[in-house]
Amino acid sequence: MASLDRESVNISVSPPQSSFSGRINMENFRFKAEPQSPPAGQTPPRRSTRLSLTPRKTESPTRASPASMSSNRKRKATVLASEDAGVPALPDGSTEADADAADDSSPSSTPTPSSTKKPKKRNRQKSGYQPPSVYAHLPPLPDALAPNMHALFCGLNPGVRTAQTGHAYNHPSNLFWKLMFSSGVLPVRCVAEEDRTLPERFRLGLTNIVSRPSRNGAELSKAEMDAGVGALEAKVRIWRPLAVVMVGKSIWESVWRVRHGRGIAKHEFKYGWQDESENMGAGDVGDGERQEGVEYRDGWKGARVFVASSTSGLAATLSPAEKEKIWRELGQWVEARRAGRDVPPGLVDDVS
Repeated sequence: MASLDRESVNISVSPPQSSFSGRINMENFRFKAEPQSPPAGQTPPRRSTRLSLTPRKTESPTRASPASMSSNRKRKATVLASEDAGVPALPDGSTEADADAADDSSPSSTPTPSSTKKPKKRNRQKSGYQPPSVYAHLPPLPDALAPNMHALFCGLNPGVRTAQTGHAYNHPSNLFWKLMFSSGVLPVRCVAEEDRTLPERFRLGLTNIVSRPSRNGAELSKAEMDAGVGALEAKVRIWRPLAVVMVGKSIWESVWRVRHGRGIAKHEFKYGWQDESENMGAGDVGDGERQEGVEYRDGWKGARVFVASSTSGLAATLSPAEKEKIWRELGQWVEARRAGRDVPPGLVDDVS
């Protein structure tokens, strides 16, 4: 047969099939466990799809628990309260008083759960007599006296702050300077640092029935209060003020006890002007006792006594309105004397 033309021959050859499809079917590689049937008589456990789909919540390590947040708030409130009260706060938020109470309530320095939740409170001890040696390191408070005084104010004794600063009635809670102005005894507002100027500026003097300092009147004994009555009588006799003002009921009770040999009865006590028979300082003055500028006239009947309320911040027997009324009675008389009117002590009705 003649040679064939290769170009005229149509040879059809199909390409080989590829084993790679281009995408991997992961289903072919997924593990498929053989289904297991539960033992006879036992039903498979039912599982909630809701629980399996809900992620478990875990506590954040940085998030504070409600108990610790409450503790932090209480600690912060303690620090703020201690700052307002002027009590130094310790680094853990407690105060020195709290630390002392904790030390007293437990012999161990490690707090127990019960003591942490409810700390034991230390009961404040009631004030009682304290000997002079306790406050011997504090200086005495000098009197403020001068001739021709309208009134001599007699307090109980200097407080600790008064002794430390050297100025009368200097505790922030004491109402003396406030009542002196609001009642009219002082024409202008004054502060404790001006106490030495009262005799010269306003003809008003200051003294105490007991000279030694103490934290409060409960630390004094009746014996030393009664012993101060004689010294007060001598000051009035020498300086001859028109009136003596007892700044507190207990001072007048001491004077009464010394004079009458017994305590004053409830029906015998009253605030305000006392009877003329209770005048103080009547009597002669020795040559060595005379003071320059004081007019010593014969027949002087003594200084009239006025009993005012205590100005201590601890004295809460009387209301503020009652205290103002008592002091205003004295202020009316002082205002009249300052205005140049020759009004004897006790004649308040003529002054109003």
